[in-house]
Amino acid sequence: MFIEIEERLPLLEEILGRWKNEVGNDYVGYKNHVYRMIHFCLAQRDFDSVAREKIIIAGCFHDLGIWSNDTFDYLPPSVALAKDYLWQNSLEQWIPEIELMIGTHHKLRKYEDMENPLVEVFRKGDLVDFSLGFVKCGLSKSYIRSVKKQFPNAGFHKCLARTASSWCLKHPLNPIPVLKW
Repeated sequence: MFIEIEERLPLLEEILGRWKNEVGNDYVGYKNHVYRMIHFCLAQRDFDSVAREKIIIAGCFHDLGIWSNDTFDYLPPSVALAKDYLWQNSLEQWIPEIELMIGTHHKLRKYEDMENPLVEVFRKGDLVDFSLGFVKCGLSKSYIRSVKKQFPNAGFHKCLARTASSWCLKHPLNPIPVLKW
């Protein structure tokens, strides 16, 4: 099955473009991470335009709390940013699902609520990128390699390691607050 790599997603560019100054030197790395993980989500199956839009919106906001709140405990602020965006764009009916997508994207076990299938798709898409493609979630090695070539890491994983290390020194009893069971 051929899966197109979309070089530019206008909604992603619009949303993340507003955060360029706050994300600063990590902007290209984060933007490329979002592009990779969105592609890894969209490659799992066919989606209608509404599901694609939800994946793109959740993708843009899922880690933004790292920069907006300068924290490695970034899920609550990332969810809050997404909620604000959804309210401002009259998409408040999507809040429960996108809140779950962002809030559980580091869940270690499969998300099994069939009422919200995008949650598991999103978790798997992020896992493929977070693991640098070692965890494939059913995607082909060649597709993962092509997406990574199109959207290079640009220091994103180094940024995560730096942020996590700093957090761990300050919070040794809660070293990875973003992981969920």
